[in-house]
Amino acid sequence: MFKFIGVLLVLFAGTMIGLVQSARYSARPRQIRELLHALQRLETEIGYGRTPLPEALDRIAAAVPKPLSAMFARISGSLSGEEARSGETVRDCWEKAIHEFWPATAMKLPEKEAALRLGASLGGSGREDQLKHLRLAFHQLQAEEAAAREDQRKYEKLSRSLGMLGAALVVILMI
Repeated sequence: MFKFIGVLLVLFAGTMIGLVQSARYSARPRQIRELLHALQRLETEIGYGRTPLPEALDRIAAAVPKPLSAMFARISGSLSGEEARSGETVRDCWEKAIHEFWPATAMKLPEKEAALRLGASLGGSGREDQLKHLRLAFHQLQAEEAAAREDQRKYEKLSRSLGMLGAALVVILMI
């Protein structure tokens, strides 16, 4: 009886591991698209609305889902809160928020690097220069989204299958 329960638990755990990994493969392109949408909104706010950066980031935080919304809300709060009065730059606030919230996303290092490069140019240059950097980050993230979709196509089903088959192997070795 205990052996049967152990077999079921091992099969369940292996299947869940495969499903979690599969979910990460499907979440990455979706989160990159959400970040692209946020950058488009930021470009519109800066370019056409001429909205101050903290207010623009606050509007974006309200428009995108978590975990990106929390990241943009933190940047906005940092720019208009105590950190702004203590002399922190936009770059500092941006980098802190990226480093704090990035582990909660399914995105990888190339997307993080593009976001950090963008943060280095926001707030410290003219409007046209900021728009150029936003477009550059947008194009870089579009390329990463295509790669993420390809990874999803290749590895999503594979990771689900490997989770179940790995668990089945462990069960066979147990018996």
